[in-house]
Amino acid sequence: MLKNDKWIVEQAQQGMIVPFEEKSVRKAVLGAEKEDGSGQRTVQAAIPTISWGLSSYGYDIRLSPHDFRIFRHIPGTVIDPKKFNPKNLEQAELHSDEDGSSYFIIPANSYGLGASLESIKMPPNVTAICLGKSTYARVGVIANTTPLEASWQGESITLEFSNASSADVKIYANEGVVQLLFFEGEACETTYADRGGKYQYQGSGVTLPKV
Repeated sequence: MLKNDKWIVEQAQQGMIVPFEEKSVRKAVLGAEKEDGSGQRTVQAAIPTISWGLSSYGYDIRLSPHDFRIFRHIPGTVIDPKKFNPKNLEQAELHSDEDGSSYFIIPANSYGLGASLESIKMPPNVTAICLGKSTYARVGVIANTTPLEASWQGESITLEFSNASSADVKIYANEGVVQLLFFEGEACETTYADRGGKYQYQGSGVTLPKV
């Protein structure tokens, strides 16, 4: 069964999503306060953002500004998921615009790894599916569909993005980037935690492939 907003709120109060926003945020104050000509510090006005927070049947999580990596081509090398070479990734620069928004750039026809701002602790009878947001899909950014299995938990979720367009694309930090849908089933015999899943308890930032 796909779980609704009331259930998500109840579970968030028990630590399923931290931090948690009990509404869909479409405007927010981003970045630092500004200083006017007289030396007085003024709070920035709320600006439109790519939405995050609670929706009717899901939750939109945000992209962390602290870690985003882009795959780079190294002539003569092959990326091996069983023997992954971290040198195949390079740290992307975090940029800022005049509104105080922060963003990374995914080059044309490239692939990148980021992390969620939110920590997640899944219940033992629920699996979540991570789906891309429409705003990014319409500019060619595809978020890989990945599961968060029963009883998985981590300080952040590693997120995977492909820029399928022929132009560079901005991807905004501190704003909504993917949506989680929660599916409840009958209690399973063995949870992800029970079998010692290799991505259990992953830390903040990007977690690289493991075997």
